[in-house]
Amino acid sequence: MNVTLRQLRAFCALASTNSFTDAAASLHVTQSALSGLIKELEQTLGVQVVNRSTRKVALSEVGREFYPLATKILQDLDGALDTMADLKALKRGVVRIAAPQLMSCSVLPQVIAGFKQQCPDVQVRLFDCLVESVLGKVHSGEVDFGIGPEREPSADIEAQTLFELPFVVVFPKGHPLEKKKKVRWSEALRFPVIALQGEYTQRLRVDLHEALSDQSLQPSNEVSFMTTALAMVSAGLGVTTCLPYANTLIKLHQLQSRPLVDPVVRRKFFVFTRRDRPFSPAAKRFAAYLFEHVARQHLALQVIG
Repeated sequence: MNVTLRQLRAFCALASTNSFTDAAASLHVTQSALSGLIKELEQTLGVQVVNRSTRKVALSEVGREFYPLATKILQDLDGALDTMADLKALKRGVVRIAAPQLMSCSVLPQVIAGFKQQCPDVQVRLFDCLVESVLGKVHSGEVDFGIGPEREPSADIEAQTLFELPFVVVFPKGHPLEKKKKVRWSEALRFPVIALQGEYTQRLRVDLHEALSDQSLQPSNEVSFMTTALAMVSAGLGVTTCLPYANTLIKLHQLQSRPLVDPVVRRKFFVFTRRDRPFSPAAKRFAAYLFEHVARQHLALQVIG
């Protein structure tokens, strides 16, 4: 059966008013158009839903049974359309993001807070995790998008550059490196280095291999999270290297940082999405706000003294 919405709306309007004149006026159609819609509905259903007489219009027995069902269909549809309108207007919705722990406790809280001022009815759920877990959450559909450093390309994952920043060395106040405006890697590696486990240190070791033929990156300690490394630096256990987007935490630990040179090693961070999963309106707006925030805060991501 190919019952149309116009036929259902015509029937419900007629059933609620018992008048072709009033029903036609409520739908902004002519009486003849309304009558045609009712006839089409009856032909499609194969039964008469309205008893017509010269004095009044009344529902048939079948029409009385059909009326609450048709009303429920229209109410459910109108509710669904209202929900879609709210989602489009960002009056509701959920955004799910996966990001490494350091970014989750430095950059993203400010982004989420700013976004909530613009779109207070949209929920933002942040999954802080290991760097290696970000792409897995994107691939599984657990999150709308992930944020993280460059990783091996995947056919089903699209990567858009969020920012690119150089490494800095982080150390306590009063440290010998504090007198320098820039620090060579060879100078930084003379001190115990607290590094991150896994691909972070492996890639860094490869980047430094050619430039530092007589030295190599041999961490005194490898930890899972940069917050742990910063706390250990604060306790005087060595120095660490990171990207300057962590300035908030560097300041929190009352640490100092300097640009690392000879060579200058940079890292790109990306927004990762699944190619076959388009953004919802809320996720699209949050991603746009994230890029706007990073662009506005570019100078703030520079090295602190």
